[in-house]
Amino acid sequence: MIELEGLTKRYGEKVAVRDLTFTVRPGIVTGFLGPNGAGKSTTMRMILGLDHPTAGDVRIDGTHYDRLQDPLTYIGALLEAKGVHPGRSAYNHLLCLAQSNGIPERRVHEVLDAVGLTAVARKKAKGFSLGMGQRLGIAAALLGDPRIMMFDEPVNGLDPEGIHWIRTLMKSLAAQGRTVFVSSHLMSEMALTAEHLVVIGQGRLLADTSMADFIARNSRSYVRVRSPQRELLLDVLHQAGITAVESGDGTLEVDGWEAERIGELAAREQVVLHELSPQRASLEEAFMRLTAESVEYHAHTGTPAPVQAWGDGWKRG
Repeated sequence: MIELEGLTKRYGEKVAVRDLTFTVRPGIVTGFLGPNGAGKSTTMRMILGLDHPTAGDVRIDGTHYDRLQDPLTYIGALLEAKGVHPGRSAYNHLLCLAQSNGIPERRVHEVLDAVGLTAVARKKAKGFSLGMGQRLGIAAALLGDPRIMMFDEPVNGLDPEGIHWIRTLMKSLAAQGRTVFVSSHLMSEMALTAEHLVVIGQGRLLADTSMADFIARNSRSYVRVRSPQRELLLDVLHQAGITAVESGDGTLEVDGWEAERIGELAAREQVVLHELSPQRASLEEAFMRLTAESVEYHAHTGTPAPVQAWGDGWKRG
């Protein structure tokens, strides 16, 4: 279990993390979400003692990280897959970690096999692709067979098979009663993996709830209806007390009514329907709605201004 209480981190005048209090519990995969610059990586670094909090406290199974003996046997983490000496082989990298944490050498072979790197175990890390580097980082996190696992963007560089593999791995670790804490920018992947969500924005806690509750509270579900008898359908819906909103593509959107009831009403009034489809809320939509005011870096839509030659340099027209 990971416990944060009033955790705060300042860098000069900038507050990266502000008064975070939440608990990451065992037995489920907890997703950690937030826009770029929200403070996710800083929070994870403070959990591992890599950054010291300005205020507050963070404990791993009731103990501060720097007081853990053989910490890899308590918590395994993937924060930066490139944190490997480029001239060291995958095997020697893991062996060094094992020896410094009292882990038997046989465990090195086990995790290399588990992540699919046995065939390249003696090759130097500098020749590894991004995906292979991710697998090596995951192997290091698994090395001590810890009760707590923490992953920052674990699917970076992985192919579809690798993404499915890490998703299955995290779920199986949680099913064993372990604590699994994972951050990712891939909403579709997080929706398939996490059961609980912790969401932060500009360093503040925005949500600490189940996946289902988060989506239900922060997004919209509606029924999409399309008919060649559009005006007649609008009259029928209006007479039944149903409000339909016209969308830009000629379809209607209905909130608060089940698709079955709308279909039965249309059939009774002999209105032809070409589409009747429930639009379920998504994690991405819920996340965008909740964090809209917390995004630090906004991209602007539209066509970029042309670049023209001017004198000896370039200026934007």
